Amino acid sequence: MGAISGVRAAAYEVPTDLPEADGTLAWESTTAVVVRVEAERSAGLGWTYAPAAAAALVNEVLAEVVRGGDAMDVPRLWSAMVAQVRNAGRPGVAGYALSAVDVALWDLKARLLGLPLARLFGLARERVPVYGSGGFTTYADDVTARQLRGWVHEQGIGRVKIKIGESWGRFPERDLHRIAQARHVIGPDAELYVDANGGYTAKQAIRQAGRMGEHDVRWFEEPVSSDDLPGLRLVRDRAEPDVTAGEYGCDAAYFTRMCREQAVDCLQIDAGRCGGYTGWFAAAAIAAGHNLQVSAHCAPHLHLPAAVATMNVRHLEWFHDHVRIESELFEGAADPAGGELRPSEEPGHGLRLRDRVAERYRVA
Repeated sequence: MGAISGVRAAAYEVPTDLPEADGTLAWESTTAVVVRVEAERSAGLGWTYAPAAAAALVNEVLAEVVRGGDAMDVPRLWSAMVAQVRNAGRPGVAGYALSAVDVALWDLKARLLGLPLARLFGLARERVPVYGSGGFTTYADDVTARQLRGWVHEQGIGRVKIKIGESWGRFPERDLHRIAQARHVIGPDAELYVDANGGYTAKQAIRQAGRMGEHDVRWFEEPVSSDDLPGLRLVRDRAEPDVTAGEYGCDAAYFTRMCREQAVDCLQIDAGRCGGYTGWFAAAAIAAGHNLQVSAHCAPHLHLPAAVATMNVRHLEWFHDHVRIESELFEGAADPAGGELRPSEEPGHGLRLRDRVAERYRVA
């Protein structure tokens, strides 16, 4: 059933609404690579956030092993893609490209069966909590306050995250000022999260965690580089907030190492990087085997169908950049009002590319 007849990818670069930065990187645009997979007059849609080179890799390397395959046999096609990119290097651009194709394949399968993707996976819950994510280090105080106020007081999202670790941890006092401001804006009841994007050293992160304790920070994301598993473990052992990382994981071995080293309290997974939905469920199972919850990193509409089908999911990141992009490029965007998302009841993940809008941003 459903021989795959077409595979193609394109890249779209969308400018930010304001200059953005975190602890270790600055940017003024974000590139989405969108994949379309066709079979029997149906089409599945997948995407990732990656350099435009990922689109070329789909078209030039992955398409040949997917085209002609059975749309029902997604795991077999996933394995063929993993083998195909062996010499290109699975982590990084090749893994991101593979992830976008896998998402498109699962979406196609669900559409061919006439099922919502979440129902194809099997629901573990009806909805998933979200947290508002942004608060970039480049933002002036009034911009950050307006963003946080919108999530908490207007949309009813009870969890928010800001970026800290500015300029590789060179401005810890400003980080603390911004944390204090965030708590003041959101009030005492909302949960406050911070993300250093690996900008601190381990001892610096421990000191900062102690100083931000008065503001009841619950989530300390990448206090040190996610490659520094001993450093993450040290911060986890000594800091009050939950320590989290995992967004750069590309395969099961990566997540196994992070969990085995007891480096995190909650494992982050990005289906746009780790091998699509197939990779997501493998990573979630690894976390469950280590008695850990998982959290979806960015790309909220991509993660939603998988998140509600995952028993050990904690929440999903309502990331400012990707919310803007997905709401503009796709029809069918979800509403986070009340702090939770429900999956679409339409076949597949329920999103459709707005071709005319997308063409304005096309780069490859």
